[in-house]
Formats: sequence, structure tokens, C-alpha cells
Amino acid sequence: MICNEAALQLIRESEGLRLKAYQDTGGVWTIGFGHCGKDVRPNSVIDEYTAEILLSQDVTNAARSVNRLVRVPLNENQFSALCSFVFNLGEGQLRNSKSIAVLNQKRYLEFADRMLLWTKDNGAELPGLVKRRAAERALFLTPVIAGGKDLA
Repeated sequence: MICNEAALQLIRESEGLRLKAYQDTGGVWTIGFGHCGKDVRPNSVIDEYTAEILLSQDVTNAARSVNRLVRVPLNENQFSALCSFVFNLGEGQLRNSKSIAVLNQKRYLEFADRMLLWTKDNGAELPGLVKRRAAERALFLTPVIAGGKDLA
């Protein structure tokens, strides 16, 4: 399964596009749509095309993480919401949490509610994360409709 356009748009809107490297709220050098890593340096500059390529690569990595961590069936919207969630948090945060255990027990609604707890960075609640988690939760709970049939 791949991350759908709804989640990609959620990531773009949540992260914003920055073509010059900046330090995020955690002090991590970041560029594009929230891309960080050893390739991002204080004076890095990219164009929009490169930002989209980095986003695609980062979302592919997040999707791999979701596939590693989740052991229960997911619909397209659940999978995609989790891609956004992992894109932002990182695999390690979710892997070591009670939240993933809840999901892997097929407690989907409880997991969706637990998504709303992940709104802090360095101990401070961030309004942007509150908004993002609400959007991820809403996508996670959105049924997939095909031909008038709910595929959930």
C-alpha cells in the first residue's frame, strides 16, 4: 500500500514548504516539507522540485516503517494517516509506545484517540501539532468508499 494524496497534502500543509534550511522547534536542521537528515546543513537551499522528491522519499520511508510496526489490517486512509504520523514522529517514537500496542490489538478507535496525545515537542504543546493530530485522526477514521461500498 502507498500513502494517498490526502495524507501527502496533510503533510505538505502541516510542514509547510521551506526552500532554505532552518532549525525546527527541536533544533533539527530541516528543509523542504519537513525533510531532515545528514544532507541538510545550515546553508542548504533547494527548489520546489527537489522538495517534492525529498517528500516522496521520506514518505516512502514512513510507509516502510508503518509496514514494519503494524500487524493488523488497515484501509488506505488508516495506512496513509499513519504515514503522516510516522513521518512527523519517526519510527522509534511509535515503536516504543503503548499506542502501537493498542493498534496491534485491533483497538482502532482507541488508537485514533491516542493520536491526539502526541502534540508536544520538547515538552511544550504546539498548536500546529494539535491541528495536525486532529487531521490525522480524522483521516484515520475516514472509511474508504469504492463503488458505494465501505471497504473498512
